[in-house]
Amino acid sequence: MNDSPADSRTRLLDAALKVIRTRGYSATRIDDICAEAALSKGSFFHHFASKEALAVEAARHWSAVTDAFFAAAPYHQSADPLERVLGYIDFRRSILSGLVPEFTCLVGTMVQETYDSSPAIRDACEASISGHAATVARDIELARAKYAPNAPWTAESLALHTQAVLQGAFILAKARGNARVAEESVDHLKRYVELLFHPTNPKEH
Repeated sequence: MNDSPADSRTRLLDAALKVIRTRGYSATRIDDICAEAALSKGSFFHHFASKEALAVEAARHWSAVTDAFFAAAPYHQSADPLERVLGYIDFRRSILSGLVPEFTCLVGTMVQETYDSSPAIRDACEASISGHAATVARDIELARAKYAPNAPWTAESLALHTQAVLQGAFILAKARGNARVAEESVDHLKRYVELLFHPTNPKEH
């Protein structure tokens, strides 16, 4: 049975996530994506006008896939907002496994290459990163109100800082070819966040 048009589109987007994370945006060809999806160029151009158009939709697809992934993560089960924030960081560390392309970020990869050459891709990547940060910021704001109501920083700024650390950690992992340096960066991030709320272990409070 042939795939429906919607199935073919999803296969192309899933293929883009894999190939671009492995090769980078610039080195990825439409032929590579079609080969990974086991679909023809005709199918590609039925859904996407260009590689750039695919990349914009791939950023949105990445957001949908990862939003569902993080929404199902166990750290949401805690009743305490700070424990959820720290649990989020622990969860990010726990998924630093497998080959480097398997745990690094599609939109972080693409925006580094295209921030000046393709405003459309840049904006799609920014929306993805900021959208994810906004979900983290909700728990940070609740934790701030409970544990650090007079803090001079905002929940949004701290949420974006978590993403800055993670994206930087991915770059270091790519440079070194393994996850160890990224794990250490995330460990430092957790210590930093703990210190923002309490000078000691938050579990003691």
